[in-house]
Amino acid sequence: MTDVFEHPWLSGLLGDETAQEIFSAERQLAHMMAFEVAYTRALGAAGIVPAETAETVAEQLRGFQPDIADLKIGTGRDGLPVPALVKQLKALAGDNAKAVHSGATSQDVIDTATVLCLQSFSGLLDEQLATLAGGLAQLIEQFGDQPMMGRTRMQAAVPITVADRVQTWMLPIAEHRTRLAQIRPRVECLQLGGAAGNRAALGENATAVAAFMADELGLGNPPRAWHAMRDGIAEYAGLLSLITGTVGKMGQDVCLMAQQGIGEIGIDGGGGSSAMPHKQNPVLAELLVTLARFNATQLSGMHDALIHEQERSGASWTLEWMILPQMAKATARSLSAANALSGQVIRMGTPD
Repeated sequence: MTDVFEHPWLSGLLGDETAQEIFSAERQLAHMMAFEVAYTRALGAAGIVPAETAETVAEQLRGFQPDIADLKIGTGRDGLPVPALVKQLKALAGDNAKAVHSGATSQDVIDTATVLCLQSFSGLLDEQLATLAGGLAQLIEQFGDQPMMGRTRMQAAVPITVADRVQTWMLPIAEHRTRLAQIRPRVECLQLGGAAGNRAALGENATAVAAFMADELGLGNPPRAWHAMRDGIAEYAGLLSLITGTVGKMGQDVCLMAQQGIGEIGIDGGGGSSAMPHKQNPVLAELLVTLARFNATQLSGMHDALIHEQERSGASWTLEWMILPQMAKATARSLSAANALSGQVIRMGTPD
């Protein structure tokens, strides 16, 4: 089956077009090329190759369209696309091939491309979180004083207000935005280590090359490569699961509030039933629960991928490729669905 986030019809429920574009193959390849351009220019700036040669080759790389079919074959052969890509780029550079990739390694390219994707995604994430916080604040302003029954362990407890319930959805959002702001500098970092992660091939020029590239790409410049230190990536995945968990709690509450016989919320729109036309299913609320459970399940895989053996892992690294973009797409859709749902509420509180 096609990935549900891109499926011809399932994507109507589960897809987020902006997140899909951020994590598309085209965007990833563009970031990989940005790495190679920056690296070539850094080699020139550091005097490893003549500056004029570096700029000439960098200009060639900027306009180059890689052969995707060749990258696919190369990935099947080498386990990743970079060797095939570098071969294409060195052929393009001809006699100036030394100005391409020399001293770098495949993981430098792919990890840097990944964090450039995350850099774009984090902007989207913060924007969606801010929008949701505003939408929930609006619900409190509209309906916050309305009474409803507080429920503990799904049993009637004591009367509360709508504001009491909605604040449990809204207040964690500010904390998630703070967490995101704190995590970004730890994640949005250049990857540059070379063959064994110690930048040995660049010698005394390593510091200058890394500083140039980090500035060129708008990334942080860690003191050494993080090839086998994946805590930042895992922390980011953890935040994604926290966000969808918070939004999933909102979805679960809405599902329960919308039950026939409870009727503590009115929603304009919703899901129809092919067998029971009288039903209006809380589709978006259910979706929030599903996506929260999806990310919670995927997170264990990201924590498993923390175990990178020695200076580089193939198995754990590949696992990250499979999981992290899916978690990000799920989170983006969770927030867009929550924003839509908050805008569909027409009534909250105990029915008269």
